Amino acid sequence: MTHVEDELTGQPECWIRAAAEAARFRGELPSAGERVAFVGCGTSFFMARSAAALREAAGHGESDAHAASEFPYHRAYDRVVALTRSGTTTEVVDLLTRLRGRTRTTVITADPATPVRAAADHTVVLGHADERSVVQTRFATTALTLLRAHLGLHTDSVVADARTALAEPLPEGLVECGQFTFLGRGWTVGLADEAALKMREAALAWSEAYPAMEYRHGPISVSTEGTATWMFGEAPDGLAEQVRATGALWVQSTLDPLAELVRAQRLAVAFAQARGLDPDRPRHLTRSVILAP
Repeated sequence: MTHVEDELTGQPECWIRAAAEAARFRGELPSAGERVAFVGCGTSFFMARSAAALREAAGHGESDAHAASEFPYHRAYDRVVALTRSGTTTEVVDLLTRLRGRTRTTVITADPATPVRAAADHTVVLGHADERSVVQTRFATTALTLLRAHLGLHTDSVVADARTALAEPLPEGLVECGQFTFLGRGWTVGLADEAALKMREAALAWSEAYPAMEYRHGPISVSTEGTATWMFGEAPDGLAEQVRATGALWVQSTLDPLAELVRAQRLAVAFAQARGLDPDRPRHLTRSVILAP
């Protein structure tokens, strides 16, 4: 078993622990009414997008998401929440350092003994979700679970759905497809982006992601026999029929969207192995991007 396979299968237990610890971190996480920016790089940026959409939709306050390298320093926020598994990513460390003394900051990381701890005002450590793999799975979903629980949006059914996602066979025909498109709405747009990234990282697959309603505005033209379109959450009316009419395989999520991401992670591993690739050794990637001065 590869590291990434081992780590993705442990997600239900990681989520249970994160949800149980959410109350302990109440003081470090955003309060209702605060204007908050969530930031990250790569997978962590996509989780930041989901967290921001969830928080604002739940009525907890204005919430934005930015790639750490594109942070708008001219905007005023009450708090910035940074997600970084390694705690060493250059763009995140630089951002937190620049905000020190100007804006309250919280970092969610897997390793406390890293530069972000000195740069941030508050640190939330999810050491039980740390990973050996370059490709992120359980840390990202555990961090988002913590934030969902903090917002009162996590339930036991999410964990049950994750167990189902790990136990059930993948939809028939998916591994044989040559191109994958993932769609989302609201907070699941970030999950769709992350699913597509997993396919690119682990399996070198042609994969894309879009807001579901935007898919009709051009991207649907790539759908044909041998491609798959996977919807995270409820699909817009008529979209499934339109996709099926192209000859593409339509996959509609039946689980909580975060659990659906676990199924997509499994697909990335299965697709990589079907192509003779090692998902633990993605091409051109390292566990953390650290830029030379």
